[in-house]
Amino acid sequence: MSEVVAVVAALKQALRARSLRYADLATALGLSEASIKRCFSRNTLTLSRLEKICAVLDLDLFDLMRLSRRGDEEPRQLSLEQERALAADAQMLSLFHLIASGWSVAEIRAEFDINERTLCRHLARLDMLRLIELGVGNRVRLRVPARFTWRNNGPVKRLHGRAATSEFLTGDFAGRDELCRLEVKELSETSLAQLRRKLERLAAEFNQLAEFDAALPATKRRSVGMVLAIKPWVFSLLGALRRRGTPRSS
Repeated sequence: MSEVVAVVAALKQALRARSLRYADLATALGLSEASIKRCFSRNTLTLSRLEKICAVLDLDLFDLMRLSRRGDEEPRQLSLEQERALAADAQMLSLFHLIASGWSVAEIRAEFDINERTLCRHLARLDMLRLIELGVGNRVRLRVPARFTWRNNGPVKRLHGRAATSEFLTGDFAGRDELCRLEVKELSETSLAQLRRKLERLAAEFNQLAEFDAALPATKRRSVGMVLAIKPWVFSLLGALRRRGTPRSS
């Protein structure tokens, strides 16, 4: 894929992430919808028009180029050494999570109660672990893919995974932006496999939206958790109704 095509593809993804149509973009730019469609279909966006479109999408050109180069990037794991170091220090793990989510050091300073000496120590450690690149004035850049995944049964999940899931599921999920449903049905192997693929696509879309929104200031974003789970399972309550041929317990 050429760089121009990749940039246009990233713009289309950004439009979907912002729930904007070509007509909305045309109105914002003072152009006809046909002109916008023509630019996208022919990949003929000028630099000036790119800058204007990025302004509508709350992106800058650097963010757009970065996102365009991640289109085919697969999620990757951190090294075992990196995970062990993060799992051993909850404060450093929290700081890395914020940086990976698009927070600047200035935004972290303004929002969280962490003294300058501790902040600098953690940033230096993250730089030594090759998780970030620490520049002048504590400017940071991720040195690992934004689409990384924690290892199954790895140090971070072993230490924090169960507690995080339990804490997340606490409450009645009655808020406006909250949803939690448990559905138990009987499916064929084919339907189960199809449903799993759909959940994997949903998880990928969740991460993609987070990538685009990472370009927004931290004040315009909210921390959102999403749990996806599926497995062949029978609720223990059904033990009250025995299947035929099951011996009675003595």
